[in-house]
Amino acid sequence: MSTEEKRTAVAVVVGAGPGLGAALARRFAQGGYKVGLLARSRPALIELARQLEQATQATVLAVAADAAVESEIDRAFAEVRAALGDPEVLIYNPAIRPRGTLLETTPAVFEQTWRTVALGAFLCARAVVPYMVSRGAGVLLFSGATAGVKPSASSAAFGPAKFALRGLAQVLARDLGPKGVHVAYVNIDGMIDTPLARQRLAAPAVAGMLNPAAIAETYWQVAHQDRSAWTHELDLRPFGESF
Repeated sequence: MSTEEKRTAVAVVVGAGPGLGAALARRFAQGGYKVGLLARSRPALIELARQLEQATQATVLAVAADAAVESEIDRAFAEVRAALGDPEVLIYNPAIRPRGTLLETTPAVFEQTWRTVALGAFLCARAVVPYMVSRGAGVLLFSGATAGVKPSASSAAFGPAKFALRGLAQVLARDLGPKGVHVAYVNIDGMIDTPLARQRLAAPAVAGMLNPAAIAETYWQVAHQDRSAWTHELDLRPFGESF
């Protein structure tokens, strides 16, 4: 994508929280994109949009929506298209991480986790893919986790949801790749450096966390790969993380 095209291009970050979501939005705004932010918390989302616009001079739109609710996703993307245009890039980055074994996990938690992680990705992809296919280009990036590859015993809800997301990404890559749409699943294998994470960990452990800006830089690079050498799945982990 040329510099001129980036000035009019639209990227949407679903799950635009204060950690990785904010870093992803900032990187694409710095790169010249108009950015749509989707999350459930409207006040926090509006403040993040204000900060990004001030810091990057980009156009940033905040749209409050629950990714697990079809009518809210339909409304949210209608707002994005009306205000910014059709998205060329979709980043699906839901922020939910329930912990619990089988007997510690309620059916309600299991279902809500699947809805947020997997169903929401399905709904958001359906909202943007028709335009991408029509132009023969587009990017879908899905934030994965260790639990989508090697879940722990305490991931009774989160593990199956991330496995479903990974499966969806693989299905879409095979379906949409020949149509010009790049689909990638990013396995974030480690703890992300956020204020909340720092509160929970001692200094040595903090040094081994993933930097949100560094993660965002990798997303940027994947989103702009030449179609002759696309990445469809990759792992990101800090140097000290065992695997």
